Amino acid sequence: MPILPSASCPRPGQSIAAGLSFGALDVAALSRLGAGPRLREENQDNLVLIDTQGEAVCLQDQAPRRQHLPNWRPGHARLAVLDGMGGHGHGREAAEAVAAGLLALPPCDSPGELARRLDALHAELQRHFAGGAGPRPGTTLTLLELRADAPPLLYHVGDSRLYEITRERVAPLTVDHVPATSFAMGGLLGEAEWWQQVHGEHRPQVSQAFILGNAFTSAMQLNDPLFELSPLNLPSWLCHLPDRRALELRPGASYLLATDGLWSCSDPYGWVTQWPRLLSGGPDAAAILNGLLDAYEAHPAVFFFPDNVSAILLRVPAANERDETALPGV
Repeated sequence: MPILPSASCPRPGQSIAAGLSFGALDVAALSRLGAGPRLREENQDNLVLIDTQGEAVCLQDQAPRRQHLPNWRPGHARLAVLDGMGGHGHGREAAEAVAAGLLALPPCDSPGELARRLDALHAELQRHFAGGAGPRPGTTLTLLELRADAPPLLYHVGDSRLYEITRERVAPLTVDHVPATSFAMGGLLGEAEWWQQVHGEHRPQVSQAFILGNAFTSAMQLNDPLFELSPLNLPSWLCHLPDRRALELRPGASYLLATDGLWSCSDPYGWVTQWPRLLSGGPDAAAILNGLLDAYEAHPAVFFFPDNVSAILLRVPAANERDETALPGV
């Protein structure tokens, strides 16, 4: 992939999505090593953005690189965040490999097609990384497939998240693939205990990741396939949040895809509940996302744990702002 010309590279604070077109949707994206004394030496996160004209950007060697996808279907778009697993080695390379695979993946029209193609990519990359030194690498993947004539599709693996944010509230739209969720699926944790462990504490351990495989089917053995969380296996209070589904976007709401560095702190729930206020103003998505990162950096160094921070903010126009440039179904 050709690197962005220097004149096109995002300036500090500028959205990686600058220059991309998503119809009436306002999209911004940032990826950081952390902040201040919380900086990491390597950014193992990644982002993928493909706009409605086939212009795409992802990170390669920790820098944004842009390319045109000549066979991309006009009107279709794709957004994804990835968090490579540093503890398993080659986390950055794993996230880059999945990002490259997403650029090669054709537009998908149904949840089934998207799942089949991504499960195939997962298996292909497992074979690619087989035999390497150290443990098998892995990465989270939280993806929105923005169809031109229907609601977006969600595909989720790991503990990155998709949030819906309005002026009144913030709500997670994904379920973290972590031990607490496995315990809840087995009836060993109730809703309050699960919420406290997943959203109220910092517990950086996953039960499933792209390429890595899953520990849901057997806690004692890592299994190669991905394990889909669905109404068939989730507890009743989580079954409305399956990993793979069509998703109606609420007019006037914002949607944040982000890696867990954005809430890896001593009070995750207290920090996240500030987001409706922080995301309620600003002229556009880029200004709002920068404001959120400014608030992140303003916290004392001991509040956040060292981690990379990557996020894509998608703003849906209110009903009275919609026009013919909007993606149908959004």
